[in-house]
Amino acid sequence: MKAGTYHFVLDCIIIVSVDAQFDLMHRRGADTTVLVSWTQHFEPLPDSFDAQPYEVDKAAPAIDFAAGDKLVFRYSATGTTLSEAWIPNGDGKLSGGRIPSITLPK
Repeated sequence: MKAGTYHFVLDCIIIVSVDAQFDLMHRRGADTTVLVSWTQHFEPLPDSFDAQPYEVDKAAPAIDFAAGDKLVFRYSATGTTLSEAWIPNGDGKLSGGRIPSITLPK
């Protein structure tokens, strides 16, 4: 795959303040290469369980992709002890969220 900008869409419901860690990785067998990594701070919407839109563009290097390789998108919440502080995709369209997606560079 070419180097370039990846476009990420990941709406979420935020229950309490939370920092989210995002990692896009290329995995070949036991080897994992982090292509891009970032954090984002979220605050809950007042009196609402609606999904908050989140879209971001991130540059990543070219990948020498071969049969059996995997593109892994890992995300986790940090900075909170509440296990459901951050709910990716929330309730989908029921809460105004969109299906998570990644658009690859062309």
